[in-house]
Amino acid sequence: MSTLYYISLISMAGIYIFAGISHFWKPKIFLSITPTWVPYPAIVNVIVGVLEVVLGIGLLFEATRSFSAIGIIILLVAVFPANVKHYQKAKRNRKFVIPTTIRLPLQLVLLYWAYTFV
Repeated sequence: MSTLYYISLISMAGIYIFAGISHFWKPKIFLSITPTWVPYPAIVNVIVGVLEVVLGIGLLFEATRSFSAIGIIILLVAVFPANVKHYQKAKRNRKFVIPTTIRLPLQLVLLYWAYTFV
């Protein structure tokens, strides 16, 4: 495996581990962008945080890498409505409009990146 592959792998794992920990560190941010139709948003926030940490760690081991990558793909699809709500909130408040706009199509890049480890 190439050095670039390992850098990509470690980067992706780090991003998801950090994002997962952020759900516990700054839960208000995530709860504020959780769609209103999501039941028990505080519990869902914890579940998503745990999943991101576990899947990020799972990427680091060859035996669990594919399962973790598939889990990340599923998770990215599942949290997309929160990204849409975040964009709508940013547009309404006229804050962070450009980053949240970029974040929406960036989902496709993240999906493809995860797919490279399946």
